[in-house]
Amino acid sequence: MTTRIDTRFAELKSKGRAAFVTYVMAGDPDPATSLEIVKALPKSGADVIELGIPFTDPMADGPSIQAAGLRALKIGMTLKKTLELVRDFRKDDNVTPLVLMGYYNPIYIYGVDKFLADAKTAGVDGLIIVDLPPEEDDELCIPALKAGLNFIRLATPTTDDKRLPAVLANTSGFVYYVSIAGITGAAAADANAVGEAVARIKRHTRLPICVGFGIRTPEAARAIAEKADGSVVGTALVDALKNSLDAEGRATAKTVNAVAELTAALAQGVKGAQQAAE
Repeated sequence: MTTRIDTRFAELKSKGRAAFVTYVMAGDPDPATSLEIVKALPKSGADVIELGIPFTDPMADGPSIQAAGLRALKIGMTLKKTLELVRDFRKDDNVTPLVLMGYYNPIYIYGVDKFLADAKTAGVDGLIIVDLPPEEDDELCIPALKAGLNFIRLATPTTDDKRLPAVLANTSGFVYYVSIAGITGAAAADANAVGEAVARIKRHTRLPICVGFGIRTPEAARAIAEKADGSVVGTALVDALKNSLDAEGRATAKTVNAVAELTAALAQGVKGAQQAAE
C-alpha cells in the first residue's frame, strides 16, 4: 500500500529537498473560509497539509492553536464537518497529502470503525493523534493501518533510545519530531539540537522525519529543512489568520491571503535549503 504521503516524500527525495508541512485548524474562522485556506496552501507551496480537529482540551497546543480550536467550535465545527471539508478539498486536489491532527476523544465518540471508513472515503491520508501512546495501538493505530491510513507518531526530546523502538513500531508515513519539550508555539527550535536528534532517530527508522513546534519564520524553516526531511509550521499560520480577522473574530477580505502569503514565504525558506545543500 502506497499512500499520497509515501508518494510525496518519494518525489521530494528524488528532487533532493525537504517537505514543507503546514498546519491549520479545520473550521477556523468559519467552514467556507477554512476550505478556501486549505485549497490555497498547496498553491502557495505546501507539500503536506495537517488539518487540526477542533477539540475543547488540546493538551499539546499553545494559546494560538487552542484559540483557533475554540473559534471553530464556537461556530459549530465538528469531526463530521471536518471530514466534509476534506471531501470538498478533494474535489479539486487529489494529490496533496492531508493528515488529520488532534485528540482521540472526538474519534472515540464518533466511533472508530465509522470514522476510519468515513476518513478514507473523504480522502484523508494519515492521522496524528497526540494522546494515544504506543501502548494503546489496538485502539486506533492498528485499525487505521488496516484501513489504509498512515499513523504518524510524535517523538520528542525526551524520547530516549530505549523508548524509541516502541514509538516507531507501527508508525508509517513519516515521524513527527517535536523540537521542543513543550507546547506548540512556545519556543524557537534549535537547528543544531534538531540535527543531532534527527540523526539519532534515523538510526532506528527509514521513515522521513519532519520537525515541528517552534518554527515561525522562513529562516527557521530553512534551517530545520537542512537538518530534517521536512519542516512543519502551524502556530505562525494560525496567528496570521487571527491577525486578519475583524473585531468580532470574523473573516475579512485579507484572511485567505494572509495565510497564503506567509505560506509562500515559508515554502521559499524550505526550498532554499535544497539550494544550500546542492
